[in-house]
Amino acid sequence: MDTPADTPAAVSSSSSPEEETPWLSAKEQQFWRAHLEVSHLLDYQLGRELQPHGLANNDYEILVVLSESPDRRMRMTDLATATLQSKSRLSHQITRMETAGLVLRQECPGDRRGLYAHLTEQGWEILQKVAPDHVRSVRHHFIDRFTPEQIETLHAALAPVAEHLRSLRGRS
Repeated sequence: MDTPADTPAAVSSSSSPEEETPWLSAKEQQFWRAHLEVSHLLDYQLGRELQPHGLANNDYEILVVLSESPDRRMRMTDLATATLQSKSRLSHQITRMETAGLVLRQECPGDRRGLYAHLTEQGWEILQKVAPDHVRSVRHHFIDRFTPEQIETLHAALAPVAEHLRSLRGRS
């Protein structure tokens, strides 16, 4: 079933084949919905397992990105891009993380409007403490559900999608 009965393409008989929406097949719909469900459930579960450490998924991601950056700091605009957050949302997130002592905002030398987010020593220590638990969770809930061959196949299938989406954002 390519076109559900209540879709606009099924209702409108005046559209040409070129104008019709390319509805998902039943198999494609199953695949898409399974992807969404896995993404949401995995995000939820990993978030639950970070809660006892006082972190949310976004906190953990920011700590990781900063830890992998030179001098454990990054311009706020670049951090927003790297974590797929708006500048406004990231600013609020960094304020909460500053209050918790995990990061500091620092002025950019030579750029009065620019700011860095800098991983504090406390933030680094928390990340080092939490990372082993997080990796075990990722392994238990995701990686270990696949054979090495499936991991290779899924990576090969998903990498071009990620590349395409990054290119739309200007980040190849």
